[in-house]
Amino acid sequence: MRIARFSIDGNVAFGAVEGEGAIDSGDLVLDIIKGIPYTDFELSGTKVPLNKVRLLPPVLPNKVVGIGRNYAEHAAELGNEVPDVPVAFFKPTTSVIGSGDAVEYPSFSRELHHEAELAVVIGRMCREVPRERVKDVVFGYTCANDVTARDVQRREAQWARAKGFDTSCPLGPWVETDLDPGNLAIQATVNGEQRQLGRTSDMIRSVEDLVVHITEAMTLLPGDVILTGTPAGVGPLHVGDEVAVTIEGIGTLTNKVIKRG
Repeated sequence: MRIARFSIDGNVAFGAVEGEGAIDSGDLVLDIIKGIPYTDFELSGTKVPLNKVRLLPPVLPNKVVGIGRNYAEHAAELGNEVPDVPVAFFKPTTSVIGSGDAVEYPSFSRELHHEAELAVVIGRMCREVPRERVKDVVFGYTCANDVTARDVQRREAQWARAKGFDTSCPLGPWVETDLDPGNLAIQATVNGEQRQLGRTSDMIRSVEDLVVHITEAMTLLPGDVILTGTPAGVGPLHVGDEVAVTIEGIGTLTNKVIKRG
């Protein structure tokens, strides 16, 4: 099931996406969910066309945990070794935007990069999750763009500013709850030109590995997000560009880059 979060007439709700086609095609409708989707829920039967609402980030995470250098070719293209253990970092909630929202080019950077990623959405509070129970705590999956100020990342030992600035974490367009993440095509295009193309099967550490590793250290809450790393092909973004992340079985997350201010 595809679960979207949206606003209409000043109200925010979740809905199950029905139909096939592009977001703006008029072929998709939302069946509004009663309550929130992390627990047992009912569909209301009240339906609205998706192209008549504003899509919001599909979740409002308490925290976004990013994983760096989880694809060998990406590590190599930036001159890095594959780390012995997963490299984790945080993106704050203020970095999260939805499909169709603008990425604001930060004033302190001159080298902004796209990073297409599979995002894991947590569905229940969990800590110290054993591998065999990972599926029980995952709500679903969505597309992510770990937008990175690459020059700042090189200059600063910590990645907080380089990866945590406002609007640096587009998520969407919805969460797909019925998906095997093991071997999905993942692609990024800029202005229609393909930049990244990989498969989640190329990840050094799987979704199960990452959930186990992260929850050894911290409690994850419903709606929290794990970014699983990006395949090779990262590259520059400029003001005016339109960047799209497409993941097999989920859909396409699209954002334009604008000047901050």
